[in-house]
Amino acid sequence: MLRFDKLSLRRGTKLLFADACFTIHPGQRVGVTGANGTGKSSLFALIRDELHADSGEFSIPRDWVIAHVAQETPADSRPAIEYVLDGDAELRNIQAQLAEAENAHQGERVAKLHTRLDNIGGYTARSRAARLVHGLGFKPGEEDEAVNHFSGGWRMRLNLARALMCRSDLLLLDEPTNHLDLDAVIWLEEWLKGYPGTLLLISHDRDFLDAVTSHIAHIEQGGVTLYTGNYSAFERIRAERLANQQAAYEKQRREVAHIRSYVDRFRAKATKARQAQSRLKALERMELIAPAYVDSPFHFSFRPPEKTPHPLMRLEHAAAGYGDTPVLNSVRLALSPGDRIGLLGPNGAGKSTLIKLLAGELSTQKGKRETAQDLNIGYFAQHQLDQLHPEHSALDHLMQIDPKATEQAMRDYIGGFDFTGERAESPVAPFSGGEKARLVLALLVYQRPNLLLLDEPTNHLDLEMRHALSQSLQDFEGAMVVVSHDRHLLRTTTDQLLLVNDGEVDEFKGDLDDYPRWLADNRSAQIDKPSGNEEKEHSATARKERKRQEAERRKQLQPLRNQVQKLEKEMDRLMEQQATMEQQLADPSVYDEENKASLKQLLEDKAKVDTSLNEIEEQWMTASEALESAES
Repeated sequence: MLRFDKLSLRRGTKLLFADACFTIHPGQRVGVTGANGTGKSSLFALIRDELHADSGEFSIPRDWVIAHVAQETPADSRPAIEYVLDGDAELRNIQAQLAEAENAHQGERVAKLHTRLDNIGGYTARSRAARLVHGLGFKPGEEDEAVNHFSGGWRMRLNLARALMCRSDLLLLDEPTNHLDLDAVIWLEEWLKGYPGTLLLISHDRDFLDAVTSHIAHIEQGGVTLYTGNYSAFERIRAERLANQQAAYEKQRREVAHIRSYVDRFRAKATKARQAQSRLKALERMELIAPAYVDSPFHFSFRPPEKTPHPLMRLEHAAAGYGDTPVLNSVRLALSPGDRIGLLGPNGAGKSTLIKLLAGELSTQKGKRETAQDLNIGYFAQHQLDQLHPEHSALDHLMQIDPKATEQAMRDYIGGFDFTGERAESPVAPFSGGEKARLVLALLVYQRPNLLLLDEPTNHLDLEMRHALSQSLQDFEGAMVVVSHDRHLLRTTTDQLLLVNDGEVDEFKGDLDDYPRWLADNRSAQIDKPSGNEEKEHSATARKERKRQEAERRKQLQPLRNQVQKLEKEMDRLMEQQATMEQQLADPSVYDEENKASLKQLLEDKAKVDTSLNEIEEQWMTASEALESAES
């Protein structure tokens, strides 16, 4: 068991928590929650013996094997599956001893090692690793490609697979869903339900926490409290403790009113009945948890759009893709004020492609994209975080949008996103991913869009900010299209679900609770897809023709693969430069008056690297999606 006895922990001069007393028993699944900066990751570092307690004691069984997800992946040229297999240290150790014994012709030792290998499931290890890799979104065959072939986000998935490969007693997962799409999140959720060891999980995805955890360790106001139950149970218990703070209920009324209106409008419609029922369940829960966010630092809302033309946009038989390769075909979609659409679909099916088409970042290959004259798009995507000016502050960014506004008005507004005091004036270069995402959202909200396009808006956001975003979207008067792996956000902000699959965009008939079943059925259908005349297909002539076509296809795809690999090498080089510069900017001394000239040069150099990296990433994304579409 893990025992924390009157434990206090500091990071630098900051006291994270004091006199923490709780015990985590074997087999428990504990979600570790709390605002950013309260000490969640530091608690993991303590468990891994990278930090030590300032006072009190922490104990863990000496023989426990701890697994965690590495934050960096080496530029490994080995196949991905070999990298994942390295996660099972005992397996690799036995394999090394076995090779040594075989070379030395030590028959008896070889036999004993084979027995040990069998006892730990060594003969099925490769298939176990392949299941992990495929479950996290890699396509069949990609497990044999080199690790350095994959981009940063996919390497993080390999790091996650490697941690899951370890036959551990304790598994530490720090925001494992950040680099995953909804399909992979659902798969990981099921895998963790069957994990036999003790789990400590940091996550800002409440649906994920609800499905996986049995306890919540919440860090706030310098203390750690262990609650029994999943995240919803924790919210209810904490809400009861804060129920005397009536202001929380006022904040929640808007969200409740929106969901009630949805239920009232659609519960009588047969096609919407399941979604309405899902909303009723969400409504019941919201009324219980109202006060749980009374102390949130985030307070903002969307002002009404200046104009709301009808329709805002129309796609007529639109096709879109990359190069000459279409990803979407004959899409018909009309967006009007009040539309609230969530996009579902397998990884690589084209959800982000559709968002880019709506945003105007992709042109139609066929068909039409017609927009209203007064259309004002608010588009959020992860690459926009890198388009912030690193030398400018949050306040500077806002003043550039509205130079006529008073500084106090800007401070009041940006303060609702928790950029207050000196933080509002600090350069954004050393900001965390969550802070940059908050700033991009703040800039987007300020511009009063009438069409919101949100592509994974909750990545890097903590639970309080996700809750505030969900609340603010309730009152948004324009149209909204969302891609997100956060099912709570989809449930509470969207009225209609569209399925992107096989190049088509159609209404999803069920609700979010039906989507995992659809995914499973879709995978089975792909595996069991009928092949027509099997005898003819397996004839010698057919096999020869298939080989010829495959060779020809490989030849055609090679220039695309070369381009992707070239861009990835350039991205790795630029990311190394960027990381070095960010480390320099994180040093407080660089902002001293005597270092003003070197700071200016450093910011200029970083701005150039950021711009170059953004351009290369855009090129890589286009080339990768073209390759993915060509291979599918």
